[in-house]
Amino acid sequence: MFKLSIITINYNNLKGLQRTVESVINQSWKEFEYIIIDGGSTDGSKEYLESKKEYLDFCISQPDKGIYNAMNKGISNATGEYLLFLNSGDHLFYKDALKKNKDLLIDYDLIYFDLQVVNQAEFYINKYPEELRFSDLYYGSLPHPATFIKKELFKKIGLYDEDLKIVSDWKFFLLALFQFNCTYKKGNDTFATFYLDGVSSDYNNKKKLIAERQKVLHHYFAPFLLDYEELNSARIYTGMNRYKMLIEIEKTNIGRKIVSFFFRFYIVLFLKKNVKEITDRNPKNLF
Repeated sequence: MFKLSIITINYNNLKGLQRTVESVINQSWKEFEYIIIDGGSTDGSKEYLESKKEYLDFCISQPDKGIYNAMNKGISNATGEYLLFLNSGDHLFYKDALKKNKDLLIDYDLIYFDLQVVNQAEFYINKYPEELRFSDLYYGSLPHPATFIKKELFKKIGLYDEDLKIVSDWKFFLLALFQFNCTYKKGNDTFATFYLDGVSSDYNNKKKLIAERQKVLHHYFAPFLLDYEELNSARIYTGMNRYKMLIEIEKTNIGRKIVSFFFRFYIVLFLKKNVKEITDRNPKNLF
């Protein structure tokens, strides 16, 4: 049994597939299983995979029902204790990425790393916290190309939800962390490169992504979602510059006097205004 299975899915993305495959087969540590699920490509991907079959442990090219159906096929055919999904176009950050981090594949359900993100001519390193909070998944997700997933988790949680078209991987991480309390560890490394040209990065799919996320959140976390959103709004408010400025002012003696003066001033104005409104409306009911 392999310690690690790397799974790549592809459909009519020959250039991206070549980039991904080359980064995997050129790794300095090679004791892993490599699985490629192609959706019946017609752009030369199938022929390219045939030329690389000596490096592949399992490869099929046949029509599928979408991204998550292809990923589930990969899971079903994987024999590794841990799985890494490195989809067509993405690649490992450097040739020693696996060699440097393979020893972390012990005990933890999820092991994740920082991710390089490329958007046309720009790129940056997306850094992830060592301690994960609900808000980290509420607004973002774990980096799929830079996260090792223990295969046993898919038996416990289930395979990727094929009814979702964009956020099923996010849903899996959300449930793993906050419903099934899985164990996790942050690796201190930039592990892979992700290109912002996929389905979830398409501007036209942003509304669908938000709608699918909200559907999942309300289905699994509805009892406390409203409270969370209200608390988060309060947190955003208290993070505003004006609020912070007032807090700093109140820390000094003169600051407290100034705040107290303006507070009293506005109270007086407020009372006068309300008394006037009452008398204007009900002059006969004052006494």
